[in-house]
Amino acid sequence: METYSLLREFADSWMLLVLFTFFVGVFVWVIRPGSNSAHAQAKTVILRNEDRPAAAKEARS
Repeated sequence: METYSLLREFADSWMLLVLFTFFVGVFVWVIRPGSNSAHAQAKTVILRNEDRPAAAKEARS
């Protein structure tokens, strides 16, 4: 069997399953309970401390 044919069969069968499982895993990880605070912090991080770097107390929160 040629290398191309072997890789094509692998991509058509198992790699599709692996990538679908990865997609579902990422989706579940994003909507998991407790991630709301992390998303709230991430969406405002670019707007904080425009004029100076964050103080040590602010950087930890």
